[in-house]
Amino acid sequence: MKIYESYEDLPKLKLPYGNDVYISDSTIRDGSQMPGIVLSREQKLQIYEYLHEIGIEKLEAFVFNKRDRDAVDLMFDIGYEFPEITGWARASRADIDKILEVDGIKETGILMSVSDTHIFSKMKLSGRAEAEEKYLDALQYAVDHGLRTRAHLEDMTRADNYGFVFPLVEKIMEIDPNCIIRVCDTVGYGMPFVSIDEPYGIPKIVQHLKKEIGVKNIETHIHDDYGFGSASSIAGFWHGANWTSVTFLGIGERAGNSEMEKILLFLEDRIEGFSKYNLEPVTRFAAFMEKELGLRVPRNKAVVGKNIFAHESGIHAAGVLKNPFNYEPYPPELVGGKRLLLIGDSSGLEVIRYKVQETLNDLLDIETIVEKDDRRLLKIQNEIQKLYDNEERVSSISDEELLAYVERYFLYQPICSPGRSGRGKLKNKVKIANSEEEKLKE
Repeated sequence: MKIYESYEDLPKLKLPYGNDVYISDSTIRDGSQMPGIVLSREQKLQIYEYLHEIGIEKLEAFVFNKRDRDAVDLMFDIGYEFPEITGWARASRADIDKILEVDGIKETGILMSVSDTHIFSKMKLSGRAEAEEKYLDALQYAVDHGLRTRAHLEDMTRADNYGFVFPLVEKIMEIDPNCIIRVCDTVGYGMPFVSIDEPYGIPKIVQHLKKEIGVKNIETHIHDDYGFGSASSIAGFWHGANWTSVTFLGIGERAGNSEMEKILLFLEDRIEGFSKYNLEPVTRFAAFMEKELGLRVPRNKAVVGKNIFAHESGIHAAGVLKNPFNYEPYPPELVGGKRLLLIGDSSGLEVIRYKVQETLNDLLDIETIVEKDDRRLLKIQNEIQKLYDNEERVSSISDEELLAYVERYFLYQPICSPGRSGRGKLKNKVKIANSEEEKLKE
């Protein structure tokens, strides 16, 4: 019989191909295209620092203007090995020349728009043949000048993959066998389900690239318009991709991109034998993005939201107090979070008792014990419930408000037996007096 009573008891998952997987971050490149976001040099440097602290392998950056190049130069001045700073270019020799001007960049992405709507209506090319010639010329030029390459196959989930894209990939492999083929789900049409064929099926696309064409390096780049971003990125790993391109918090154009923090957590917490990323900074990283860029991080956002370790309902709070495993899928410290117990309209006596004890401990520097049947707790609970019953309250009780209740019902009574530590502060573990008889006995 299997018994699951702790995080350690749960079985881990295995990537079917056992492949090493890596993260390429596009927060500074794709994320900066989010409407209303303008990243300063200092902000880009701080993002670079967070990515280094987490252990991300690569980031990609624009170098089209002086502001972009200055930020990249400053990153190189810091000198971290990881994340490696890579470039991004349109399929033109002029763009690749801009990459070559930046001392230190050894790899670039090359934009190759592969859907017919992009070829004809966006790029105004005569057809697929002209598009292919343009893309292969740019790739050859980059390789001839010593750059490693990524083929950014834009809008692949709306393209004729068997008729155009897969044959194009075969020619790319002839020029650069180590080219990273980036499967771009540009408007989020991709699906993570194995039974769906192209153009939508991310598993089928990855499997064809890997098994039929023999691509060594496959990367997903998924937009989140239908909410499948992170799921499709993980599906890519599951079916043989070894890279995924993401942004922190999923920022980017429209609905944004696959969210780095979700994918990192899945890999670190759920995959067997996987331990190379440091997730502790992600909560601080999110606070930085919220403060510096004016982003609003939803309180219930997975991994970094302020509420993901907050408990208010009586059943949940009591369960967490007994064993956090009851209602928390992973420990708060894994992602730099902090458990928070709140008193609200659904809170039971147990969370009120815990919060009262916590408040008394902070006030008196003493470990206190408040019994659950203490009449003062019941009085506090009744007062709080009246606020909600009378619809005078629509938010949780703050710590400051709870302090007032504690002072009124507990602090102005003799509550502990005498005793002092060497530092002159009360340190004895005491039981809070619950009746006149108990107080007389003390």
